[in-house]
Amino acid sequence: MNVRRRRISGIAVTAATALGLGTLSACSSDSSAAGNTDKFDVVASFYPMEYLAEQIGGDHVNVTTLTEPGQEPHDLELSAKQTAQMGEADAVLYLKSLQPAVDEAIAQSDVKTKIDAATLTKLEDHGNVEHDHGGEEHADEHAEEEHSEGGEHSLDPHVWLDPVKYAEIAEGVAKSFEKADPDHAADYRKNAEALAKKLSGLDTAYKDGLKNTATKVFFTNHAAFGYLAERYGLTQEAINGLDPESEPSPARIKELQEEAKADGVTTVFYETLVSDKTAKTLAKDAGLKTDVLDPLEGITDKSKGDDYVAVMESNLKALQAALGAK
Repeated sequence: MNVRRRRISGIAVTAATALGLGTLSACSSDSSAAGNTDKFDVVASFYPMEYLAEQIGGDHVNVTTLTEPGQEPHDLELSAKQTAQMGEADAVLYLKSLQPAVDEAIAQSDVKTKIDAATLTKLEDHGNVEHDHGGEEHADEHAEEEHSEGGEHSLDPHVWLDPVKYAEIAEGVAKSFEKADPDHAADYRKNAEALAKKLSGLDTAYKDGLKNTATKVFFTNHAAFGYLAERYGLTQEAINGLDPESEPSPARIKELQEEAKADGVTTVFYETLVSDKTAKTLAKDAGLKTDVLDPLEGITDKSKGDDYVAVMESNLKALQAALGAK
């Protein structure tokens, strides 16, 4: 994925800036941004990790993020300054396998508390998500294929799009914060409980909102929504599999057109950080609508909501419209 490839400047943009929050304590533009403050300094790899750190840490944390708002996180390249700052932080929170540059920097860093979100819930292999319903045999074949090509996508990393799994990660992050900064453990626990309620409410809204729909199939530009689809009994058909930049073959386009007719699909979803060209081409050829389904890899001024919960609620509305919720 090479969309909007930009080398990030040395200073990480903070959650306060990204979310427009009033927590000025988290906003810093000097060299101590990622460490050496009088708070618990957390470096987050990208937005979903940043959101957890802010929500659970509250007033006790100074959070910086390695991925700028609007940057496609898979493309991240770290500056030497960012890598050095990471070493000064009290904790780093990341999702292993999503951002190879971050994994490498963390492996070499001597940060005391390294929190890998991938270890706090169970990641799954959604196989070649274009053929998600092809059974275990196909998924196994695909896993072997992926491993032979470097294996970076053999487990689907987009786990934050399932509110239930995201809540499991939040619980683990809270425990790590409590252990690393015991003076504020009670507040971390309280904040984590408040976040768990929000995520539980979101899960209920999705369950209720998608219970009765005219179709269960949705088309998307890239295969980010496997966990969400599995949680709520939907079928994701990705035009491009796990790489939103690859062009689908004419045979694939024809197959999707036929499936759209058979399954009553009305909409092709694309996302804010990736080109919508392929989605619009397919939609035009098949007489379908297009809409945004946001994989929440970053919040920008184009996002339909200013934080995780708001954008997930917007995604739910888009899915309800596309699937014909009754």
